[in-house]
Amino acid sequence: MHHAPDVWQPSWGAWRDSEGVRFRVWAPGRRRVDVVLEAPQQTNVVATLTPAADGSFSAVIPHAAPGDRYRYRLDGEGPYPDPASRFQPDGVHGPSAIIDPCSFSWTDAGWRGVRLNDLVVYELHVGTFTPAGTFAGMMHRLPYLRDLGVTAIEVMPVADFAGSRNWGYDGVAWFAPARCYGQPDDLRRLVDNAHGLGLAVILDVVFNHVGPDGAYLATFSPYYFSTRHQTPWGDAINLDGPHSETVRSVLLEAALHWLHEYHIDGLRLDATHALIDDSPQPFLAELTSRIRTAVSGREVVLIAEDHRNLADMVRPVARGGWGLDGVWADDFHHQTRRALAGDRDGYYRDFSGSLSDLATTLRRGWFYCGQHSQHFGAARGTDPAGLAPSQFVICLDNHDQIGNRAFGERLHHQIDLATYRAASVLLLCAPQTPLLFMGQEWAASAPFQYFTDHNPQLGKLITEGRRREFKEFSAFSDPQARARIPDPQDPATFVRSRLDWSEAEREPHAALVRLYHALLRLRRTEPLLRAAGWNGFGALAVNEHCLLLRKQDGSGTLLVVIHLRHAGSVNLREPFWQLPHASWQILLSSEDQAFAVDAIPIRVDLDGSWPEFVFARPGALILKRARV
Repeated sequence: MHHAPDVWQPSWGAWRDSEGVRFRVWAPGRRRVDVVLEAPQQTNVVATLTPAADGSFSAVIPHAAPGDRYRYRLDGEGPYPDPASRFQPDGVHGPSAIIDPCSFSWTDAGWRGVRLNDLVVYELHVGTFTPAGTFAGMMHRLPYLRDLGVTAIEVMPVADFAGSRNWGYDGVAWFAPARCYGQPDDLRRLVDNAHGLGLAVILDVVFNHVGPDGAYLATFSPYYFSTRHQTPWGDAINLDGPHSETVRSVLLEAALHWLHEYHIDGLRLDATHALIDDSPQPFLAELTSRIRTAVSGREVVLIAEDHRNLADMVRPVARGGWGLDGVWADDFHHQTRRALAGDRDGYYRDFSGSLSDLATTLRRGWFYCGQHSQHFGAARGTDPAGLAPSQFVICLDNHDQIGNRAFGERLHHQIDLATYRAASVLLLCAPQTPLLFMGQEWAASAPFQYFTDHNPQLGKLITEGRRREFKEFSAFSDPQARARIPDPQDPATFVRSRLDWSEAEREPHAALVRLYHALLRLRRTEPLLRAAGWNGFGALAVNEHCLLLRKQDGSGTLLVVIHLRHAGSVNLREPFWQLPHASWQILLSSEDQAFAVDAIPIRVDLDGSWPEFVFARPGALILKRARV
């Protein structure tokens, strides 16, 4: 049955209405805009659009139909694809296709989304998640993800890009799913199926820049880009200069169209620190308020990626904030990687990796609350007091933290499995929202390397630039070492990054999948782990190798003992939260034979005055004591 939860009326692009197909494009400064309907066997049909005072041009073509290809001519130049194209069947330089989103039969009328407190996010890249590398290929793996215990998949950007393989951050078509992943209806089918299994779909969107090849925005309007602000990728998107209100309206519509036309459940907003904006209402605040007004009756989660640690971004509007739901809180990742793998180059130099700093990060949500950052050369962060733990999205690995390394190594490629299991317990027992990166639940052998498929001229620059990026890193100060960094343009770099699903069924990988299953089941069913908010939560470094998490309420106490380094014993006598002898029940051990093929059981003494644990190597225990 067709399901349209909210009335949706596009205002940019080409869409069907009662009179035919309506075309509308923004081209201020142009005198004449023609739409060219490209018919394969017949003569092209050309129609001249009517100009309006706001610099837009529009027309209705009665006989145009879904599936037709079209482009625009600007004062006789071109033809060029539509900046608000819903599909680019022949690539980003080819004609746009008219798409009718209403022809898809949705079955998710009863779907209400997933609440922030229930989010367990699984980030994936469509092209490397399955051998097929398509939306359809992904769909077959949805039951596996549901059974694993995640509640949302976060899909790396799908807006179309030049070439046939890309991370997605070189997108140039804000409204068009990449043709190499399938048709627009394949994405709709994927979302519909996910909803049927109880999984939310969050989409990563990039509004802070466009890729280096195939972007026609500036051809249509010089006002898309700022004349005052720069980002690492070039001129910033114009959010606060002349005509910025139209630029904002195009971006807002791009965001809303994913929610309406594809029933997407939330957006992960890429690099929001690069949305440079001096206007009275920040673009992100406007985006949040527009989405809250436009989408009703279901949860939509809005999560920013932003290294500034700005509490105002995720404060409610009523308290002077921008109203976003959450933010990627990378300080947890950086402290953990520094502690376990010893990384110290680049931004890692701002982190000690001491377990007391890691405990502080867990208690606050992020570590930097205004202290000086050596890496940024300035104060970084604000006080996050009053934010809920679920508003901080934390991870051991994500696409950036793996792929921005020269060889794309995942955390478990650098540490042993016993330590990795203990770190996994830490991630999934923390009160923050956990994010997993595809394959981490079985310690996938595949790296996630940086790959592109640009034209040879641009590709050469990308390869050189990628190698130059690592010049400051001690391991790559020698040009010969830099020459070994994988070439993003080489198809083998992409193929290496593809998951091998057969691993998940072989040991020792299968044992780790069982651990993730068990941890996610506990997170879902154990009331003390489910409890939202900071109440009763504590994190403490017992010594330089062992971290203690505690969650308690009227019903009892949950204790997570995480020994992250070396062997050692831990005795929980005072002052560690007054834990006198009582009936403790062990809920999970990372050294259980089901989770470790070479298990070395953790010795537990619960008979003395205080609980005592002896670890032969890194490991973790979850214990519970009911209130007597």
